[in-house]
Amino acid sequence: MSLRLLYLIFVRVCGWLVLPGRSPAPANADLLVLRHEIAVLRRTKARPRLDWAGRAVLAALIALLLRRLRAHRLVTPGTVLRWHRRLVRKKWTYPNRTGRPPVSAEITALIERLATENHGWGYQRIQGELLKLGHRAGASTIRRVLKALKIPPAPKRHTDTTWRQFLRAQAATMLAADFFHWTAR
Repeated sequence: MSLRLLYLIFVRVCGWLVLPGRSPAPANADLLVLRHEIAVLRRTKARPRLDWAGRAVLAALIALLLRRLRAHRLVTPGTVLRWHRRLVRKKWTYPNRTGRPPVSAEITALIERLATENHGWGYQRIQGELLKLGHRAGASTIRRVLKALKIPPAPKRHTDTTWRQFLRAQAATMLAADFFHWTAR
């Protein structure tokens, strides 16, 4: 394909080398465009279809025409602009990555370990501890990871304590507080 483009360019350049002695440049460009359009029409049967090499030659030659002559060609300026847009779109394609990049398994395991071992730590505390360890993760990412692992937020994380267990754990503190309150009178 690129060999075909080089051939077409070579033929046109040779045509240009012959024409400068005969007439001014815009007339030469007009003749070259007409010749190329005729060649395209001869190659096609019903509707003219241009290959990429023909498009490149036409786009280059049309740029040399006078403004009033550009509108009366086989290819309109809008079509040439569409070709350029299509070329740019093909050239500058990016992979279809939507959203944030996935969190690595190492960071996910670390978040799970920090959350299960430290029941009182919230998302921002876990974020700070990860930052101390050299890993960057946002609080919303930590919340999303914990939600995916079905680990509840910090105040609700350790909910297996019954009321009786809580009272037994706090009994000494409650007695001391009651005693202090009674002696303070």
